Amino acid sequence: MRDGFVADSSVGVAWAVHSQASKATDDLLDRVAVGAPLVVPALWPFEVANSLLVLLRRKKIMAEDRDRALGALAQMPLVVDDDGPRLALGSISELAHEHGLTVYDAAYLELAMRRKLPLASRDKALCKAAQDCCVKLLMQQVG
Repeated sequence: MRDGFVADSSVGVAWAVHSQASKATDDLLDRVAVGAPLVVPALWPFEVANSLLVLLRRKKIMAEDRDRALGALAQMPLVVDDDGPRLALGSISELAHEHGLTVYDAAYLELAMRRKLPLASRDKALCKAAQDCCVKLLMQQVG
């Protein structure tokens, strides 16, 4: 996929919550706005929605901010990869074990590897695993 990329849920949250955003995440959102395919595993909407709910419960965002973010994210032109569930009990779990990742994070890494796409993440462990697997990173982790 030309100019497409895989973004994990940390990037989706950064697009939705101003305090989580950075120049790098804004640049990625601009890429999507001009047509770059955003390829995500089927779990991406669940993870992003859950993160926004946690931020609401911790009073880091207001209910109207969460509602606005959910609405905007629901309109994004996602390319949802449906092969992950079939691979979760095999290659994704093994990748998680090998690199000390959660199975959720390994789903993003496996997708980037299988589709030969760069990965965008703010997660330190996922970025390290991506580097170890020779997956191009579009941004470096936070902190």
